[in-house]
Amino acid sequence: MYAGLWRILPGPWWVRVIILLVVVAAVLYGLFFYAFPWVSQFVNPQEVTVE
Repeated sequence: MYAGLWRILPGPWWVRVIILLVVVAAVLYGLFFYAFPWVSQFVNPQEVTVE
């Protein structure tokens, strides 16, 4: 899968690395600011005290 993704990206290796870093950053941004807050509405952690 990763080899196929690497082959379809345009440009030399350093352009491919930059493209992949931008894609990973966009996915992480989407997860942290949209997906995780949405999921936290449904996950109700109980009050737990560790002593």
